[in-house]
Amino acid sequence: MRELGAAVTSGREKAYAYLKDTVLTDPGMQGAFLSEQEIADRIGVSRTPIREALLQLAAEDLVELVPKRGARVSPLTGREIRELMELRGIVERYAAQELVSGGGAPVAELRSLLERQRELTGADQAREFIAVDHCFHAALVSAVGNALLDRHYEGLRSRQVRTGVVALFNQQGRQEAVLEEHEAILDALEAGDAQAACAAIDHHLESTLKVLLAG
Repeated sequence: MRELGAAVTSGREKAYAYLKDTVLTDPGMQGAFLSEQEIADRIGVSRTPIREALLQLAAEDLVELVPKRGARVSPLTGREIRELMELRGIVERYAAQELVSGGGAPVAELRSLLERQRELTGADQAREFIAVDHCFHAALVSAVGNALLDRHYEGLRSRQVRTGVVALFNQQGRQEAVLEEHEAILDALEAGDAQAACAAIDHHLESTLKVLLAG
């Protein structure tokens, strides 16, 4: 019985990770209904862990369970996008201030991630570009060393990646702008200028918000 329970848990976790990291980050899936069987076949599990994962995602307001129709990917509204950027700003500015005051900004790691982003400028690499984008911001937050804050920020990941990909397709040249905005954040952190780092973070998030709301 213990082995069976572990297998079910593993299947649910696999389904949850697949749905959150692959399906829910796809802008084309906004508002779409999900086929439990198709997802189960794709990742090699039964439908039971798929249902369990969808219940968990519904509790996080990432999918909507519609009676007699199934699970639907919840589209991001303008209000949710604004709230996402507002929350990211609060967390990321706090991280920048803490790291500058403590002298612990992960400059080398951020520089490496930025250089990796520079290699992903094609339209067909948009999702990978934004996945690295998330890693850039998450590395900043993680360097603070607050595990609870890390988990809270990671909970924004699927929304962050989805909005990031949409922004790239909504505005020509957005990838290049993101690289410049990340460079400004990094330069301020490297210089130990908390005020400039916070201003660069604000500019980056405000620019993304404008692109998303204009699209």
